[in-house]
Amino acid sequence: MNFAEIKSKLKNYTVGIAGAGGLGSNCAIALARVGVGKIIIADFDVVNETNLNRQYFFRDQLGQKKVAALKENIKRINPEVEIITHDIKLTEDNIVNIYKDCNVLVEAFDLAEMKKMLVETFISELPDMPVVLGLGMAGFGKSNLIKFRQSENLYICGDEESEVSENNPPLAPRVGIVANMQANTVLEILLK
Repeated sequence: MNFAEIKSKLKNYTVGIAGAGGLGSNCAIALARVGVGKIIIADFDVVNETNLNRQYFFRDQLGQKKVAALKENIKRINPEVEIITHDIKLTEDNIVNIYKDCNVLVEAFDLAEMKKMLVETFISELPDMPVVLGLGMAGFGKSNLIKFRQSENLYICGDEESEVSENNPPLAPRVGIVANMQANTVLEILLK
């Protein structure tokens, strides 16, 4: 399949991204570059200086809402992508309504309890929707430990063990690898 054929297929799909930080911003950019037709992004946070070590934002976007800044960045790369943003904290009460029309959902949360909420909600409410998780990308090096695993409609990208901590922060190289692995998994799902 050549790139024109890939773009022709992808323009008909909608991908949801839950979180616009390191995983979400980098995954969204990768999906926009290949021509996914519509991306729905939700996040409630603002861009701050500590985000610049791993998130797809720029210094002149400091203080902006992440969803607005990410939409701007995507439009600069591919103005044909339709971007729907929600400046909201996702909960079990609103997440299904926001993403119910997506073909696949990318989980891009920092906190384990948010990841758990998303997985449990989608298994219960939208069990047929594929969900691509990022799990274990803190630190640096050890690229060979980053892997992919599927369990029914859950697709897990990461080493599944590298917990973020003060002495093991998330950094651009490993976060980028996992975010792009998530984007690649989305393409595998959509292009079969």
